[in-house]
Amino acid sequence: MKNTDIVSGTRIFEKLLSSPDALPFGFCYGGKTYKGLSGCGARKMTSGGGDEQNTVITARLDKNVSVTVRSRLVKPYGQCEYTVWFENVGDGVSEVLSDVYAFDGEFQGKDPVLRGCMGDHENWYSAYEHDLSKSDKFFQSLGGRATHIVFPYFDLVHGNGGTMMAIGWAGTWNAIFSAEDKTTRVRIKTDLSLNTVLLPGEKVRTGQIVLLPYKGRNYDDATNLWRRWYMQYVLPKADAEGDPLKPFSTVFLANDTGLPNSDGSISERYFTWKPTLDKIVAEGLLADFRWFDAGWYTDHEGRTVESLWWHTVGSWELDREKWPGDTFLQFNEECHRLGMKVLVWFEPERVTNVPALCRNYGYKEEWSIGEGDVRTNDLGNPECLAWTLGRITKMMGENGVDMYREDNNSDPGFAWPYKDGKETEKCGAPRYGITENKCICGHYALWDGIIDFCRRNGKCTFVDSCASGGGRNDIESMRRGFPLMRSDFDRTSSSMRLSQTSSFCRWIPYHGSSTKESDDQLGYAKDSGSTPYVARASYLPIYNFGGEFTHNPLLDFDLMRRNLNEWKSVRHLLTKDMYVLTPWRHDSDRSHWTAFAYDDPDAGEAILLAFRMEEAGSDTFTAKLPFAVPGETYKLRNADTEEVFEADGARLRDGLTLTLREKKTSALIYINRK
Repeated sequence: MKNTDIVSGTRIFEKLLSSPDALPFGFCYGGKTYKGLSGCGARKMTSGGGDEQNTVITARLDKNVSVTVRSRLVKPYGQCEYTVWFENVGDGVSEVLSDVYAFDGEFQGKDPVLRGCMGDHENWYSAYEHDLSKSDKFFQSLGGRATHIVFPYFDLVHGNGGTMMAIGWAGTWNAIFSAEDKTTRVRIKTDLSLNTVLLPGEKVRTGQIVLLPYKGRNYDDATNLWRRWYMQYVLPKADAEGDPLKPFSTVFLANDTGLPNSDGSISERYFTWKPTLDKIVAEGLLADFRWFDAGWYTDHEGRTVESLWWHTVGSWELDREKWPGDTFLQFNEECHRLGMKVLVWFEPERVTNVPALCRNYGYKEEWSIGEGDVRTNDLGNPECLAWTLGRITKMMGENGVDMYREDNNSDPGFAWPYKDGKETEKCGAPRYGITENKCICGHYALWDGIIDFCRRNGKCTFVDSCASGGGRNDIESMRRGFPLMRSDFDRTSSSMRLSQTSSFCRWIPYHGSSTKESDDQLGYAKDSGSTPYVARASYLPIYNFGGEFTHNPLLDFDLMRRNLNEWKSVRHLLTKDMYVLTPWRHDSDRSHWTAFAYDDPDAGEAILLAFRMEEAGSDTFTAKLPFAVPGETYKLRNADTEEVFEADGARLRDGLTLTLREKKTSALIYINRK
């Protein structure tokens, strides 16, 4: 399958950019409803050559407010994206801006179907396929972490083709899909409470809308077009030189300190790391990154955090009792000497114990939103943003930290209205949604500032996106980073992991999961370690592992090496075309086989991963490989039995039958086109 085969004849989005009247968004300003920029005297300026075309469309609504639409067209894919900005460029307070639809458009074609998956938390990326001819489909995210519960990525099938869609907004949003006859209408809102006047110099924006058309109704074809485009145009670069990101591994040491470790890296000290590091070096288990999580900082009075890291965030001051002098830097420099980079956890969207934070660290009361001990940090305030960015980059710079990991364990969507109310009272006019808009823009700016710092200092030009698991994976965030862990609940059963891979990987190809299996998200079992079945269920572009390396006498290092080395043998294929060969299943349904294939058609190399789950009755499974080309010969090798055989592409398309005699076992087949 070539890109041109999919997008041929689907240049429909060039039309959207050709005329201001055709722009698919809407809003109300000063009591007047607008569809696009019709009648606004808009001006258009286009730049860029080759594969990309950038267009800026501007218009004035009145003497105060201008509207700017910034868009991009990626010609080889027929992919379009745009963001709408509203700015008060005048001297007075604007009229009220409300009912802003980031997208309000129609798609033509019979038999409309909506495919996709739900979000993390509650739904754990459960897949859906909804017939829009029977009923509408509505999604809404209120908490301010955009990819919990629902997921702002959609595959709309219409006629003999479809459109992949995504929303780039890390805050609140909703979307409704409705169909009548051969017309499907889609309406998307971001910053749901936006109903505000704009003060002089203020600007707000919609979420970014991403549209990628395709031909045919095949889910795998649509998925792989998206994955190819994503890897080329969304995934951030590895470094300042612009090198592409490659799969990597991480190792977590905090469970091997011999000290109580309630969560994160609370138990790590200046005297705990060397035995563990020496052990993983001796056992050949060095990873690409050393992962250092929550608990490395003091509380707001400068005291050591022993367990309740959740209630002590905000200072971002290294605990000098745990790490006296330059011992933390020494640890990181030793990792660098061994070829490992270092990533460290932060959580800048929450602040706790604000009075002490103000008293001891130069924070200001007005930078916090809400009341009580736990509040939302106002990253929409430029002064607060600068303070937060400075605290983070100072710690990273002084301690040799290569990569920024971010978490957020609160729902800011329920805090932002608190400040909106105060703004409305002060202004005497509506100011609803203004706080969310500024905070989300400030959050993107925080990541941009961290990445710029890293670019200037030879560090990683990407971030880890975490928000109690998979809460911050909107597509605009993914242009700056990716989730090391797509879900906290991925740290439990292998069936949960297989279920999530079946759905999540269609949309975000570059990410990781846990590689262990336990009933407790935070625990490591006192056993020999992950079996090949569990490890293979965890094969993603990022391979995260850990353990009680010196404290668990049962740990099987041969097994750990086997798993890590096998992942290394397939990692280059895990960002290529993916084929989900079995239906999506809930993690509680363990009575079947689950199978995936990854194929690099340019290299003629692929793998097949098949899992006979713990309650699967049948010991055979027939895998039909859609990427195999009839008339071509393929060489296949079973990783477990070392059996080698050849097969024609037609036979592989019809089905390759696998046999596993034991339940909860797996097969890995290497496939090469001769």
